[in-house]
Amino acid sequence: MPMPSPSPSPPPPPEPPQLHGVVIITLPPPDQPSKGKTITAFTYTDEPGAGAPSPPHPHRGPPMAAAGREARRSRRAGSPRRAAAMVLALGALALAAYYSFYSDVAVQFLGMEEEEAQRERNETKSFLFQLYPKAHQGRGLREFGDIKLAAKRVDDGGRKVTKKLDVKGAASAGTNSTVLLPIKGNVFPDGQYYTSIFVGNPPRPYFLDVDTGSDLTWIQCDAPCTNCAKGPHPLYKPAKEKIVPPRDSLCQELQGDQNYCETCKQCDYEIEYADRSSSMGVLAKDDMHLIATNGGREKLDFVFGCAYDQQGQLLSSPAKTDGILGLSSAAISLPSQLASKGIISNVFGHCITRETNGGGYMFLGDDYVPRWGMTWAPIRGGPDNLYHTEAQKVNYGDQELHAGNSVQVIFDSGSSYTYLPEEMYKNLIDAIKEDSPSFVQDSSDTTLPLCWKADFSVRSFFKPLNLHFGRRWFVVPKTFTIVPDDYLIISDKGNVCLGLLNGTEINHGSTIIVGDVSLRGKLVVYDNERRQIGWANSECTKPQSQKGFPFFL
Repeated sequence: MPMPSPSPSPPPPPEPPQLHGVVIITLPPPDQPSKGKTITAFTYTDEPGAGAPSPPHPHRGPPMAAAGREARRSRRAGSPRRAAAMVLALGALALAAYYSFYSDVAVQFLGMEEEEAQRERNETKSFLFQLYPKAHQGRGLREFGDIKLAAKRVDDGGRKVTKKLDVKGAASAGTNSTVLLPIKGNVFPDGQYYTSIFVGNPPRPYFLDVDTGSDLTWIQCDAPCTNCAKGPHPLYKPAKEKIVPPRDSLCQELQGDQNYCETCKQCDYEIEYADRSSSMGVLAKDDMHLIATNGGREKLDFVFGCAYDQQGQLLSSPAKTDGILGLSSAAISLPSQLASKGIISNVFGHCITRETNGGGYMFLGDDYVPRWGMTWAPIRGGPDNLYHTEAQKVNYGDQELHAGNSVQVIFDSGSSYTYLPEEMYKNLIDAIKEDSPSFVQDSSDTTLPLCWKADFSVRSFFKPLNLHFGRRWFVVPKTFTIVPDDYLIISDKGNVCLGLLNGTEINHGSTIIVGDVSLRGKLVVYDNERRQIGWANSECTKPQSQKGFPFFL
């Protein structure tokens, strides 16, 4: 009996559509941020066996059919979809490499997750300070480096002993906060930037000049006051119990152990500034009140100067400020005092806008320090507490202004303008005159030493000033660029004036002082924990807490 022919087998079901490329970013659990983030790139083809494995199919048909399938598979491997998938994967890897290569902080990324986890455990808070406008002219040459603190001893006939503070940052312990303050002010015509702090019980506001070149914060006070400018607020009046005794550690830091006075009732000081102005007073301790951006509040015993005798430009009235906010690396500065109490890490920064009305913000603590995109230079030690770093070379456009050894650079928000060593300044002026011989100087304009008539768009003839701080990984340059808008000032006469000045005018003939005019449009961070200064371009309009990974930008 003949056997019936077998019925043809049904065709296999159509294969489901396959993804051709995907990047998967996995976030850590909210309660375990230390587990970190993972980034994975996958590529797929249309074949069942090319992506995820699938069950094997029995061979059907002659060998030529299998060879045909292999040929089709080979052609599909070079299909446009396959190429697009490869481009997607390579793009993801390139983006990751870019942020790893161009960010100093990316080098520390492996340790960053644990730091973030620790901050989460400490319930990180943030405080914000605003910078305010200050309507005062002629303060541009005040205080940029030569800061002298003097102790006036009571037990030896009033002999004054000059003593510079040691270069020492306060240690951080259990940091859990960041203070964020608005800043107001402008370079011209005001010449300074200031913010507001609250001191006393009940808390009273005081406007203080923001100064990274000052150790001591001081407020004009009625102790009684011998010489005080008329400021925006009533004088601070200390109670007797608020006066700091000589045995206080910050007084001893200020005066030096050799000047300790067992029988003295108060800790006297005198500060002399480079413009020959001065401030004399006694140390006081009172409550400082800070409000965190998350609503938390901090109150701490804050040591500051009760200044009862001002001389020189500090007496100019009416003044829009009540004193100076000291932000150097000294133990008595505000950031160091906050850090020593475990309220913040010893890190702070400021961001000054380029807008005509000025302003910006300042923060104390590290929550607003960008985790990527910053350029960092090491802080060099010195005989003072200023923020020194070192530039290998300085260029005006393509022309090098400094030949020979490296040059010291000080970042100082207490200086309105930027100062250059004498040789560098002369080379700069020669370069400007050579490039623009048609410039006509207006000698009648006394706004700054050099002002040119602006009969045409002269600003377009100026070039950037570049301070080179070496290279990152021997490849990527670390440069602080001062564009023409960051060193040119438009005077009341409508002239274009050069905001780069000769350092010999303020007895700094061998050091670059980077002042407010060149700090605008940049977020500048002073990290006393890692002993480094960082900067990044910014609009300085809206501070943002920096968390996460660059892929989320």
